[in-house]
Amino acid sequence: MAEEAAISFLLDNVKQLLADQLHLIKSAQNEVILLQKDLEVLQAFIEDATAKKNKDQSLKVLMRQVREVIFEAEDAIDAFVIQAAEKKTQSFFARMRNGTIKTLNVANEVQNVRTKINRFFTEHRVDRAAMNTERSADTNREERKEPLVRKDNIVGLEDETDTLIGYLLEEKKELDPISIIGLPGLGKTTIAGKIFTDPKVQYEFPTRIWVFVSQDYKRRDVFVSILKNFTTITDHMLRKTDMEIAQTLSDYLTEGRFLIVLDDVWTAEAWLDLHVAFPKSNKLGKILITSRHEEVAKKANPHREPHNLRLLTHQESWLLFRLEVFGEPICPSKLEENGRLIVDQCDRLPLAIVVIAGILVKKTSVLDINATEKQWNKVRDRVKHYLKEDPENRMEKIISLSYNKLPYHLRPCFLYFGMFPEDFEIPVQKLILMWIAEGFIQRKNEITLEETAQDYLEELISRNLVMGDKKSLDGRIKSCRIHDMLREFCKDEAGNDKEKLFQEIKMSNEGIFIPSISEVQNHRRLSIHSHFLPFVSSNPFGPRVRTLFSKEEITLPLKNISSIPAAFKLLRVLDIKSIKFTKLPSDLTDLVHLRYIALSSDFKVLPKAITKIWNLQTLIVDTTSRSLEINADLWNMINLRHFKTNASAILPKTPEDTKQSGTRGELQTLGMISTQNCTEDVFRRACNLKKLGIRGQIAALSRSCGLERLRNLRKLKLFNDVRFGSTSEASVPRLPPLDAFPPKLKNLTLSATHLEWDQMFTLCMLNYLEVLKLKDKAFVGVFWNASDICFRKLEVLYIERTDLVHWKASNQNFPGLSSLVIRNCEKLQEIPLDLHKSLHSLDLKRCKFAVESAREIEKAKKKEQTQENAEMSVFKLHIAPGDE
Repeated sequence: MAEEAAISFLLDNVKQLLADQLHLIKSAQNEVILLQKDLEVLQAFIEDATAKKNKDQSLKVLMRQVREVIFEAEDAIDAFVIQAAEKKTQSFFARMRNGTIKTLNVANEVQNVRTKINRFFTEHRVDRAAMNTERSADTNREERKEPLVRKDNIVGLEDETDTLIGYLLEEKKELDPISIIGLPGLGKTTIAGKIFTDPKVQYEFPTRIWVFVSQDYKRRDVFVSILKNFTTITDHMLRKTDMEIAQTLSDYLTEGRFLIVLDDVWTAEAWLDLHVAFPKSNKLGKILITSRHEEVAKKANPHREPHNLRLLTHQESWLLFRLEVFGEPICPSKLEENGRLIVDQCDRLPLAIVVIAGILVKKTSVLDINATEKQWNKVRDRVKHYLKEDPENRMEKIISLSYNKLPYHLRPCFLYFGMFPEDFEIPVQKLILMWIAEGFIQRKNEITLEETAQDYLEELISRNLVMGDKKSLDGRIKSCRIHDMLREFCKDEAGNDKEKLFQEIKMSNEGIFIPSISEVQNHRRLSIHSHFLPFVSSNPFGPRVRTLFSKEEITLPLKNISSIPAAFKLLRVLDIKSIKFTKLPSDLTDLVHLRYIALSSDFKVLPKAITKIWNLQTLIVDTTSRSLEINADLWNMINLRHFKTNASAILPKTPEDTKQSGTRGELQTLGMISTQNCTEDVFRRACNLKKLGIRGQIAALSRSCGLERLRNLRKLKLFNDVRFGSTSEASVPRLPPLDAFPPKLKNLTLSATHLEWDQMFTLCMLNYLEVLKLKDKAFVGVFWNASDICFRKLEVLYIERTDLVHWKASNQNFPGLSSLVIRNCEKLQEIPLDLHKSLHSLDLKRCKFAVESAREIEKAKKKEQTQENAEMSVFKLHIAPGDE
């Protein structure tokens, strides 16, 4: 249920209105103050009800009544605020009220809502005084805990894996597609992943590519995702037709050994759509397909029977369960009987086992085995009850059980995953900022909203409801995804019949939107991942819509650019960065409730009117222009936390009479900004920055620009972008001195700086530096002698596009280096062997001369894997297609 988050969000809005924008609701000030007090009591009631009655099914009905009242209050205030801010929107709200009222009287609206709240209090005998007393006495604030993030446990099916690897190694006369089919939740993707990373497969297939297809695939996207492993995807390439791109891909695949995994292919028609890019004549190539449907396998290869993935054995099921709950194959004897009964109910489905284990891992303490036993008894009985009611829909019931066991603050965060397309790789940073903008994350003590959201995500991962996908070089989760069965559950639970969280809009084969355009006015969040242009062209009307989200890649024609602000006046989240605007809609700035905007276009100027969006927390602007002139007054946008653009942003000059004004403590991310804006005044104002990107002539950065003021800065990117200059003019002669850097910098990226390797001496003196990325000739020169430096805390080193030939270094110079990534260093002869002592991973791409030394490092690591240190992390070597 999302009621707790919704009422907290509404309360925050009311408090902010009374504090900062009182002029907009002056006519209803007293009523809004009284509403605030009513909402505080209602919030206490919700918290009390969820704490004491969380097993009472009537609570769901009760909370839905509360939710309707909250939504009504929110709609009344939000609608009036935007109408007060822009009188020209009166016609929109007249339409909202069926044309009977031309302007909204917020006092009357709020009074009506207060009447409903007080009627609710009377019906449920709510003691207002007692609720307020309990609330003020509650000092038990939740502290930030170190989240438990689960490990990926792959159990059993060794025989299946060996069989499938055997198929891959068979010699055939032509291309040989192999299909794994089976029930949802059986582990098709898991076993394909196990095969994909098997050392024998890695050796036999230097070129290995994984691509998610899913139900709503676009073949062009599939072709491009494979092709980018062989060549740079240019604008010229993207202008080609699907068949031309398929032919280009086919040319790359004509010779050589390759393995391509097509994960989650839904229909035989999808294979027919895609197979044109895979040359049948290459007998060394293999395609591995995962699908639920046998017809896909038979269409892909009529000469080979599909491999039906078996269920786990009882023994494998029990082992997987123990690994998921305890992290090792143990189980206290007092819990074993219940554990085995629970596993039996899962019917040997891996997904069912890990989801149930995700419930128990939060209820298990080996220090209090008696309390744990009671918790396991309850889960066992609940599983048995659920499945007895509807044994046919076992997996859906198990997911529902896991959802019902979630703390209330995690429920809207989990359901929100259904907003994203199937098999979509969700960037963690995007997800976190969207959660915050939606109001799902509440501030706790000194913990930032971003840190709290990160904790929520890691808890969902530890409960096995979300899969951590890609990791950043320093080991943090960079992207995540959700199993398609869990996604379907989220969509169903979040729909209008239940939680009313969001609605996905699709088009039927007959060209009709489902749900219909006329129903849009009933929804609060819309997810539209295809046919977006026909949707906005159909004159939708969404007076209650707070979120509009699409991942479809299209260009929005000029005549449609105002369709969104015209139709959705109360938007909070607008994430349509994949849709290219031909022009920034002038009426976008009327949407003063927006908290998150992600747009792309050919923008060269960000207009001053953006300042009017005073609720804005996150502003993301992608543009084809190299620079972006910011006319908006970012310093007066009091809620702005993150400003991101790929261009060099030129900030407005600060008037002389305001240069001594206060700082912007909320701003955490700023970038890219022009070097001309790197001044003491800017960095004094943005004193709490955590991430900063600078793009421009880096050599022009002065020692006194004030970077050292940024004591909270952890991540810095310096992109040396010189528009028209010779190589010598583009070079940065030297780095700023040590005392000019932020004192606690952990992550530094340098791009196109053309520094000499001896400048590394300054960087190694940064005492907190953990990640160093050198991109696009950040350093130049054929020889790097690192013997006189020492990076004490450096864990990650990324080197890309350099003319380096010889590199001299030892473990003494990089004592903590665990991850080394080298890209497009085609002249590099070898990697220093002594670095192997601390390395956990080595990743090469287009560095063919260095491959032999990488293999030597791998051999050295294997020798270390003796019985004495068998528990040490397994070394991972990745060599990109074509380098071997």
